[in-house]
Amino acid sequence: MKKKRNPLAGIYSALIFLFLYAPIVVLIVFSFNSSKSRGHWGGFSLRWYETLFENSKLMDALQTTLSVALTSSAIAVIIGTAAALGMYFSRKRTRTLLMNVTSLPMLNADIVTGISLLLLFTFIGLKLGYTSLLLAHITFNIPYIILSVMPKLNQLDKNTFEAALDLGATPLQAFFKVMLPEISPGIITGFILAFTMSIDDFVISFFTTGADVSTLSVEIYSMSRRGIKPEINALSTLMFLAVLILLIIVNVRSGRDAQKREQERI
Repeated sequence: MKKKRNPLAGIYSALIFLFLYAPIVVLIVFSFNSSKSRGHWGGFSLRWYETLFENSKLMDALQTTLSVALTSSAIAVIIGTAAALGMYFSRKRTRTLLMNVTSLPMLNADIVTGISLLLLFTFIGLKLGYTSLLLAHITFNIPYIILSVMPKLNQLDKNTFEAALDLGATPLQAFFKVMLPEISPGIITGFILAFTMSIDDFVISFFTTGADVSTLSVEIYSMSRRGIKPEINALSTLMFLAVLILLIIVNVRSGRDAQKREQERI
């Protein structure tokens, strides 16, 4: 017999999703509002999207944010994947210790990390600007890459790698032809997570950026003192749609890869 579905479970789920996404829906709707008022609908208009692309400060901040996010995520993927491989081939005690140490930056408060990096950059004489901001983002992105790649490495059979070496492959060839295809979903997930965290970050960016460089979060914070402009709604809508499309593409690709693996096993 099939279990009867509890209608309260559906209502509960609907309320949770409503609570999570209602603010985003309101933001998207009001990005097309011709009125400046956030509580009055003045009619449909693309006015704020036009104003957005004419706002040089916001465009510069967006360009800096995307540049730092993409560059830091790419570098963090290389360093984090290499670190995960080193931990994977280490002894169990060493691996456990390193995993615990890796988790500390994520559990630590952002303000502590931000102040620590600020003190470090000041101590070594590094001028605050794009370079310090990029280094800070690489630093807090690496643990997310490691935690995304390690589960995929743990699913691997070490005998496969050793078999590739026995068949004449070099360690580098064995990695690219045997290990990399298996752990690539973890690398992609880690990259997307790092990219999202980098765009979302405010506290660490606030402490490590200079006067001549501003990320989107820092720029919006400075604007909030004078009042949030309606073009921020338009910018947030575009960013939300871009992330949504990216997630759909990744999920579709993951589903196709899973189907291919199942077919190969059969």
